[in-house]
Amino acid sequence: MSAAWSPTLCLGVCLLLLPGPMGSEGAAPIAITCFTRGLDIRKEKADVLCPGGCPLEEFSVYGNIVYASVSSICGAAVHRGVISNSGGPVRVYSLPGRENYSSVDANGIQSQMLSRWSASFTVTKGKSSTQEATGQAVSTAHPPTGKRLKKTPEKKTGNKDCKADIAFLIDGSFNIGQRRFNLQKNFVGKVALMLGIGTEGPHVGLVQASEHPKIEFYLKNFTSAKDVLFAIKEVGFRGGNSNTGKALKHTAQKFFTVDAGVRKGIPKVVVVFIDGWPSDDIEEAGIVAREFGVNVFIVSVAKPIPEELGMVQDVSFVDKAVCRNNGFFSYHMPNWFGTTKYVKPLVQKLCTHEQMMCSKTCYNSVNIAFLIDGSSSVGDSNFRLMLEFVSNIAKTFEISDIGAKIAAVQFTYDQHMEFSFTDYNTKENVLAVIRNIRYMSGGTATGDAISFTVRNVFGPIRESPNKNFLVIVTDGQSYDDVQGPAAAAHDAAK
Repeated sequence: MSAAWSPTLCLGVCLLLLPGPMGSEGAAPIAITCFTRGLDIRKEKADVLCPGGCPLEEFSVYGNIVYASVSSICGAAVHRGVISNSGGPVRVYSLPGRENYSSVDANGIQSQMLSRWSASFTVTKGKSSTQEATGQAVSTAHPPTGKRLKKTPEKKTGNKDCKADIAFLIDGSFNIGQRRFNLQKNFVGKVALMLGIGTEGPHVGLVQASEHPKIEFYLKNFTSAKDVLFAIKEVGFRGGNSNTGKALKHTAQKFFTVDAGVRKGIPKVVVVFIDGWPSDDIEEAGIVAREFGVNVFIVSVAKPIPEELGMVQDVSFVDKAVCRNNGFFSYHMPNWFGTTKYVKPLVQKLCTHEQMMCSKTCYNSVNIAFLIDGSSSVGDSNFRLMLEFVSNIAKTFEISDIGAKIAAVQFTYDQHMEFSFTDYNTKENVLAVIRNIRYMSGGTATGDAISFTVRNVFGPIRESPNKNFLVIVTDGQSYDDVQGPAAAAHDAAK
């Protein structure tokens, strides 16, 4: 080979290879970009030169000391302390893949967790022998042949008309088997590609259901379709029972967190793939998902035939798991072969935000307790006006078993629980009970009433994902201390 530079294409990143063995003594380090990844360097050992001024907040780094090969080399070097953000030479050593890459904040970079990846690398301080010998910097813009390095592509914004945070919950049980598992991954990849993943479009993650659920990657891990497709390809088959209910509940509670990349005001969606039928109860998991504001879609494949129905724990498992049993949230494919025609219709459903009925809003994600003054100074006619006022507020909310919840306490010197958050879960029942509250009459002890309500009304629902509000309706001065109980109520809500 002549001494000319020879470009080679590696997964969309063009690296310029200098003649001579990579990493050999006397060879100049390869000039790379801020976002060149470990998987783009296909050598056991390589000397590279990182540019200066890379934006720290845009580095994708997975792990600590040992990094997943999908990580930025320069980002890993800064994170490890090998170089500063002014750039410099780095030596890269390729390592085998592993599980459980840890998340560590170091040198201005927060690395991310990753459950598994097929290859790894580590970095040490590199040597810049050519620069030391000649005093000349290696150009990152104009190699000797005049050919340009491929410009680092900007992160794609994605399909802005399809903003959603989506978890694909795939079937990794013995029900589906290794072959159909791979076909399932292929279908999920096609769906992910058509969604238009990007920084301002849909974000996706993946969970595998088997004996025990496993989060393969989170929403924040990848914001490009190419990286998502690569990550899906890397997911290995786990086997075991198809405990879909257990996996759905785990996903609703643990996957959609701010730390994992969930975005405020964006619909949360789980697409559950079930080959055959689940081994466990999925109804409770569906309720939990709805309580957490997650829109559950079920994609069922190969429904049980009549001879198999006796083995199915609940034949109506699809209707009980989906967000709403209206046909929109369920999707069926006869088998895993020839599934391309099913991709677009499913994507259209996932991007129809106005149909996401389980998304949390102010009107369906609150617990409101009304503390109503029933003292003698109010009087019966004014008490009726207070009840009408409370009713008008309550009727504006979406009251249901998974939505907004209402409770009421009447107080004088004593307190009377009119009804709790769990007594009524329809708007009609709540309004009827409010209208029939009987006027107590007596003194006014607002402080004691606040303490009673915090303890007996909000206490039993501590684990509720809804936000808590206490509305006090009173006509004047209390005979006891209010400031202390009010401060304690604020502290209890934190």
